[in-house]
Amino acid sequence: MNKKFMDPALRPEERAKALLSEMSLEEKMGQVSCVFPFDAVCFDFDYISENTKQGIGEVSTLEMRRMETLEKAAQWQRRVQEIVMGNSEHHIPAIFHMEGLCGAFIQDATSFPSGIGRGSSFDVQLEEKIAEIVSRQEAACGITHVLAPVLDISRDSRMGRQGETYGEDPVLAGALGAAYTRGVQKGETAGRRTESVAKHFLAFHNSEGGIHGANSMTPERTLEEIYGKPFQAAISESGLRGIMPCYCTLNGEPVSASRKLLTKLLREDMGFDGLCVSDYGAIGNVHACQHVCETAEEAGLLCMEAGMDIEMPNPAGYNEKLAAQFAEGKADMAVLDRAVLRVLTAKFRMGLFEHPFALQSDELRSVFSREEDREVSLQSARESLVLLKNEGALPVSGNTKKIALIGPHADCARKFFGGYTQMCMMESTYAVANSIAGVSGSENVDNKEIITIPGTNIQSDETEEFDEILRRQKPDCKSLLEELREKMPDSEILYAYGYPIAGADTSGYQEALEAVQKADVVILTLGGKHGTCSMASMGEGIDAADINLPECQDAFIRLAAEYGKPMIGVHFNGRPISSDAADRYLNAILEAWNPSEAGAQAVAEVLLGEVNPSGKMPVTTAYHAGQLPVYYNHFHNSSWHQTGSIGFLNYVDLPHTPRYYFGHGLSYTAFAYSNLRISAAETAPFEPFTISLEVENTGKCAGTEVVQLYLHDAFASMARPVKELAGFVRVDLKPGEKKTVVFTIEPGQMAFLDKDMRWKIEKGKIEVEVGSSSADIRLTGAYEVTEDGWIAGKDRALYAKAAVQ
Repeated sequence: MNKKFMDPALRPEERAKALLSEMSLEEKMGQVSCVFPFDAVCFDFDYISENTKQGIGEVSTLEMRRMETLEKAAQWQRRVQEIVMGNSEHHIPAIFHMEGLCGAFIQDATSFPSGIGRGSSFDVQLEEKIAEIVSRQEAACGITHVLAPVLDISRDSRMGRQGETYGEDPVLAGALGAAYTRGVQKGETAGRRTESVAKHFLAFHNSEGGIHGANSMTPERTLEEIYGKPFQAAISESGLRGIMPCYCTLNGEPVSASRKLLTKLLREDMGFDGLCVSDYGAIGNVHACQHVCETAEEAGLLCMEAGMDIEMPNPAGYNEKLAAQFAEGKADMAVLDRAVLRVLTAKFRMGLFEHPFALQSDELRSVFSREEDREVSLQSARESLVLLKNEGALPVSGNTKKIALIGPHADCARKFFGGYTQMCMMESTYAVANSIAGVSGSENVDNKEIITIPGTNIQSDETEEFDEILRRQKPDCKSLLEELREKMPDSEILYAYGYPIAGADTSGYQEALEAVQKADVVILTLGGKHGTCSMASMGEGIDAADINLPECQDAFIRLAAEYGKPMIGVHFNGRPISSDAADRYLNAILEAWNPSEAGAQAVAEVLLGEVNPSGKMPVTTAYHAGQLPVYYNHFHNSSWHQTGSIGFLNYVDLPHTPRYYFGHGLSYTAFAYSNLRISAAETAPFEPFTISLEVENTGKCAGTEVVQLYLHDAFASMARPVKELAGFVRVDLKPGEKKTVVFTIEPGQMAFLDKDMRWKIEKGKIEVEVGSSSADIRLTGAYEVTEDGWIAGKDRALYAKAAVQ
């Protein structure tokens, strides 16, 4: 047997080619497949052995969520890897994969705020730190495929997965996603190198009706200019090694089976050269759900020909009948070899052949956890909080005698954890109906009799088994009630449940209104539960036609306002708060999203003025679902920039303008902008230049301003947006302190697809706007591009680099 593939001095591609040349058809088919030890069969090692007879490409680690100790998770990985390698003729190790959006699903792992909360931070450096922690903790347990970042662009709050995204803007998502990818792939843990699997390629959140996995009719320019941009950033800037396509049918093709998307666009045009893995059940869906191809194996071959390398979580299309087609010459063996070569190359890149097993004992503990890990989560929670409104009610005085704290989130720390945290994934094991795509046990919640929140089909999670999850996973995680009582020992905190996360139940009103009557200040926790399965009000597969606060919460706000007390709303969810009652009656509104394990501390610190809020809205907030989709970077003559050629400037029953603009976020201090300088009034298409300005803290407390640079092509050969975020940076300032911000601009940032679908840097005037939000512009200017230029899409600049001096 040729052992060339075992020589670590060779490049991964060389080793992979040497190994591929020795493999049987059966062993090859194993490498493009996955095994999913789910629930009852997780510790059935005979089941695992039976389903990895010729080895396996990937192993799902979802069930690590149930394992009560870190050591058990690591031991399980070692045992499964031993079985897989023992079954493989060439002892090929498996890639173990796990979600990474909000941290690992492993006991003692650090949990982080939701994607939309991290989008609110506009903090590129912090996102890289978060990814480093996720990578280290998963790699310590033998996991080398991190299923993140989520690079979806979200323009529709009906979609239940909006909270997983960085928001609506491709520059923001691109910068944060590239940073996350860099953090995952930069280091090495126990000899292993993890790789990011970015998802969900492409235009997943542009599905019709805001429905999960539905048809997506997305024009080609929008597809590449908007939805493709974050993926391009991760590929071009950070060498992204993994892609997971979305479930949607896109412009008539299932994405998982589209050669145009997975090979032509992704690999040839965008320059991706890594591994493409299916979302759970996506290949089977092509035949069974999208009704493309006569058989599952035909669908499997179509997907493999398109560029899909591994089917997850179990074989459906990459089945024995497809293997027979390869054996009989009915399918081209070169298609299978191409996929297997990519899988093996990735395994050699990851260092799996030399380091296939999770760490053990003291070494496992010492590598897995570090003291600063929670501090990173706390920093992220602090920076995620967005002050939407403040009429002087915040910060709350430490001398306040009586505070009424009301709402379903106030004394339930579990509701701080959003979708794709370990907390919500463990909660899903008690769900009576599943909403996670590709996971067994799925039922239709509407057809199952369950104990629900009154007036809804949402399962109540306020029972002992759910509370036990918190005690096991995060025993030191405080509720907001506990945190405020600890921080304010001389104040009386009057707590009442008040109302649920959904529906119209008013049974808790009386106790809560009595607390309001007695209090000096009222704090209302508002919103739903961003999680998973039947006890969440939004999440994967949990979409909504109503994006506003539930009736029970709006009605309570109106009743409580009659007492004339200062009222503060703290909103928790994966979509932004949208409420007429909140806007009218609340004196302050804090958007908290899902701040995770340090959420209570972060929220309390902002409420009391110990931390100055600095978050900015990563999405445009609609008044009503009837406005959707609504986003700031729309074309001219659209949305709230409509002109007289169309008609009225508003709906007959709503404004065209949003409730809250993209980039909006208040502070306890004030910032002044001045001295805009553009280093070149004219520039050639490939000549970088700088835009600089000064920003000063003119208030009485320290704060952080997110300076936002927007560019606008004044007149172009194709329709262009009214403005586009081009760069951003966080600036920390003490009272009276002034700093200079310098953006480095490459004209190629404003490249767009011309009439021939080439990336064009077009001559003409580019208008410059700098401000505190997309609607709060403080400084303006312009520069001129002197001539046309064309560039490969993968080579264009994607956003401005920023420096603070």
